[in-house]
Amino acid sequence: MHFQLSSEQTMIVDTVRAFVEKELYPFEDEVERTDAIVPDLAASIQAKAIEVGLYAANMPAELGGGGLDNFTITLMERELGRASYGLQMLVARPSNILRACEGAQIEEYLLPTIRGERHDCLAMTEPNAGSDVRGMQTRATRDGTGENADYRINGTKHFISHADMSDFVVLFAATGVEDTKHGPKKKITGFLVDLNSPGLTVRRGPACVSHRGYHQCELFFTDCRVPAYKRLGEEGAGFDLMGQWLGATRLTVAATSVGRGQRVMEMATEWAATRKQFGQPIGKFQGTGFKLADMATELAAAELLTLQAAWKCDQGTMTDSDAAMAKLFASEALARVTDNALQIFGGMGLMNQLPIERYWRDARVERIWDGTSEIQRHIISRAMLRVHGA
Repeated sequence: MHFQLSSEQTMIVDTVRAFVEKELYPFEDEVERTDAIVPDLAASIQAKAIEVGLYAANMPAELGGGGLDNFTITLMERELGRASYGLQMLVARPSNILRACEGAQIEEYLLPTIRGERHDCLAMTEPNAGSDVRGMQTRATRDGTGENADYRINGTKHFISHADMSDFVVLFAATGVEDTKHGPKKKITGFLVDLNSPGLTVRRGPACVSHRGYHQCELFFTDCRVPAYKRLGEEGAGFDLMGQWLGATRLTVAATSVGRGQRVMEMATEWAATRKQFGQPIGKFQGTGFKLADMATELAAAELLTLQAAWKCDQGTMTDSDAAMAKLFASEALARVTDNALQIFGGMGLMNQLPIERYWRDARVERIWDGTSEIQRHIISRAMLRVHGA
């Protein structure tokens, strides 16, 4: 295992970095101020991303995507992570779960999403079932008998990111109960649901302190009819389908956390080298210099954990623990880095004249979404104990 980048990977990193600095950075302050991304700007960024070959880079080349491996995608995510989340998500990497599309779903959902004609969001979380996916109460019941009978969906989803800029949702709902050695558990099934479907209402959720311009929404299903052919995968197989997707999304959080942390560290280092107190740069005082050293060390460790997990994913050997360790450490390292950076900037760090307080706020959600830090620790410790039969 080595992480020496190929010439192609180096070119991709340089291309993404240049794109982020030229096409995304200039609009960050506007997005922060308005908590919105106007449609014309979104369309412009998407078009430019398609033009330079960055759009849908995680999708297979034979389907029109970039065909990049997981390691290279992680490098790309790291660079995109330096920018405002609402803006960098316009350089879309469609959910890997869409690779499960079959038959008519490919032409109706997968291919248009890869081309940038359609946009997806994912709905798992519910008001009374956050990390407890099996506890979801949204139900999909057959409206009739037979394999071709439509489904009727009832329930509520919340914290659904990007739903206000999407036109269909990858929905997970309970479709029954099965007996397991640990007792009865709900069967979970995936569906592809157009957001303009009768019986589905999409509403902007409460404002969040993290990632302005990247909104979370609430989805309300009231006898929403979904044709059987829009079921994603087999009925009751949704939990396994989610498991395949979650590893990739946790790598995304880890990679973007590393990229954002590197940007913040660079800003803090420049400030420490140029800001003078008592006749010398504040970076020369141990109280500041040691913070910089800790930031650099933690980010280097986070990056190695993340790249290792991505490399193992390409080898087919990545475990749930590998993804969980990367997400856990990188997101918590980002929290410490942004907090130390704010301390280095002092009182100015809390002022909205500088972006440091924004990075500090934005970092907070990384330890919550895509599986909280507590869930990641549970995954890791459970795997350790399982070896001993516990």
